Amino acid sequence: MVDATLQTVLHAQAALGECPLWAEDEQALYWVDIEAPSLNRFDPLSGENLSWALPEHIGCVGRREGGGFIAGLRSGLWLLSEQVELTHCIARPVADTTISRFNDGRVDPWGRFWAGTIHEPRDIPAASLFRVGTDLSCQHLAGDIKVSNGVAFSPDRRWAYHSDTPNHVVYRYPLDSDSGELVGPREIFHQFPFGNGRPDGAAVDVEGYYWTALYEGGRVARLSPTGEIVAEYAVPARCPTMCAFGGPDLKTLYVTSARHGRPADELAAYPESGNLFALRVDVAGQSEPLFLG
Repeated sequence: MVDATLQTVLHAQAALGECPLWAEDEQALYWVDIEAPSLNRFDPLSGENLSWALPEHIGCVGRREGGGFIAGLRSGLWLLSEQVELTHCIARPVADTTISRFNDGRVDPWGRFWAGTIHEPRDIPAASLFRVGTDLSCQHLAGDIKVSNGVAFSPDRRWAYHSDTPNHVVYRYPLDSDSGELVGPREIFHQFPFGNGRPDGAAVDVEGYYWTALYEGGRVARLSPTGEIVAEYAVPARCPTMCAFGGPDLKTLYVTSARHGRPADELAAYPESGNLFALRVDVAGQSEPLFLG
């Protein structure tokens, strides 16, 4: 059952749009095109989109408290200046960057940056999830995944969410609400059936509901805090990639999408693939924290 359909707000035609990130102080949406590769800034009021080219694939980005960004690139985890120039490599934890790179990520409520990798052959669970602390230390949090996606956090700070896209599963990890440290093993939050869309990037609203873009599923699903699908929203692209909340009241749902590597008949049927979409929703999202490192 589809509750509503998202509409194009930016005719981006991105190869692989990802990681939408709302900047409340700027009232603008940052997002990346992994394949371009580029970091972008969309102003909903003017419709203007600024784009900064990067020298390698960029999978995810967070904003720093002191200005600039932290990002997961193909070669590793980097700090970027306000002019989107690579200034310092924090860590290079990926052993073979010819077949693996950083993918989805987000700043957590404690000001640390979580970022996972993608094992591009997708034949073995060789991807990982990492966390960069405020002291710029890099910690390995989890492995045994093929494509890391869907990092998000519950508003009560008790759960971290994370998906393994090829396996169609969303996990959750129990956290200490004060320190943000893991206090137990991961558990399955929701197992999607195979063949009707795979859980990609995600966001959690103020009520604790998890919104996930379903790649090759043409929709966004909203899951309750106990893991049940309670609503679905159609996207006019077969491959939505990640969602984020924005707008002055954080009640605009933004969704990025992809067209890279998609068959010609699919692109003919979904010509808006690669665009940035939006929909007004009834519940607000959470503010995105700044990286404190």
